[in-house]
Amino acid sequence: MSVPSLLDHVVIAGPDLPALVDWLAERTGVTAAPGGVHPTGTANALVALTLNGARAPHYIELIGPDPAIAHEAPPTTFGIHELDGPRIVTYAVHPDDIDAVVAGARERGYDPGDVWDLSRRRPDGVLLEWRLTRGDTGFEAPFLIDWGTTRQPGLDDLPTLELVAFERVEPDPAPLRAVHDALALPEGALAEVVAGEPARFRLTVRTAEGETVTL
Repeated sequence: MSVPSLLDHVVIAGPDLPALVDWLAERTGVTAAPGGVHPTGTANALVALTLNGARAPHYIELIGPDPAIAHEAPPTTFGIHELDGPRIVTYAVHPDDIDAVVAGARERGYDPGDVWDLSRRRPDGVLLEWRLTRGDTGFEAPFLIDWGTTRQPGLDDLPTLELVAFERVEPDPAPLRAVHDALALPEGALAEVVAGEPARFRLTVRTAEGETVTL
């Protein structure tokens, strides 16, 4: 088991954000803190991930439809409209130069997508802004994120869990490993791809009581 060195955050999505917060709390004893709302009609809640007992720039993002507004249809962000329960859908990594990584990957045959400017507003009114890739490929590949001058949310005063491991399980690891090679990030920067079924992400955390939980 391993922890990707450039991990920014793990995205766990669901069709109901309060139910998603309860789901994580039942499994880990940790209640995620409200994160904020997005222009896409979604909202999130956050849990910081410590590493070897120290605060690290890693966190869990729970994301679902904003419960404060009425939705004519579920948001499509991270495929929420297709979910019937919680699912680890993808993850983000933070390279030193997002534009250079995108350009290099395209030269090597993989398009991570264009870099977009996005934002959300915290409950205290502070606006967070960042840049990320939004490609048309599946969520099994990470997306890239650049926080610029915004403080990375995992470093804020949040409830915490200890990060033990984060991996991607694939029946045929070769295609995803080829994508990872095209991104050309340092060795160990991305989630390890391991053979197995069904295809899924596997996040292992340790609670304050020392219990190891795999989500």
